[in-house]
Amino acid sequence: MKTDFEQRFPPLNLPAAPLQFGEKGGWPTVFDSLRRRFVRLTPEEWVRQHFTSYLIREKGYPAGLLGNEVSLTLNGMARRCDSVLYGLDGQPRMIVEYKAPTVPLTQKVFDQIYRYNLVMRVEWLVISNGLQHVCCHLDIAAGTYEFVPQVPAYEDL
Repeated sequence: MKTDFEQRFPPLNLPAAPLQFGEKGGWPTVFDSLRRRFVRLTPEEWVRQHFTSYLIREKGYPAGLLGNEVSLTLNGMARRCDSVLYGLDGQPRMIVEYKAPTVPLTQKVFDQIYRYNLVMRVEWLVISNGLQHVCCHLDIAAGTYEFVPQVPAYEDL
């Protein structure tokens, strides 16, 4: 029988991440190396921590160019992108949106990240629930897009 932790935080379709856990106010926490602090461990945060570890450790993304919970204003409303990759010029290049493993990756999820891109204007959109990952490359100037089979290595962006 699975423990409550194992039910809430199942194995993902991502490499194991070297996570550091804690607790605050009776809630589990995890250290977010990008935000440099412990944050509440939710199923979505479980996916975020594994995915950012995957980008850094497996795909060669520089940790210094990644940000978690990046604020933006969309139609006068404050919103937050789950993760953003920046270029060396400081401009955003990729938005990643995470969902809990129990949340299917639907058109509604993709529409959410696409709306964020109306502000950010990046060339890469990624959505993941930790079990499935969808990656889309956009050519904003040409007005075209293509779904690619996997998240590219940093050097291939």
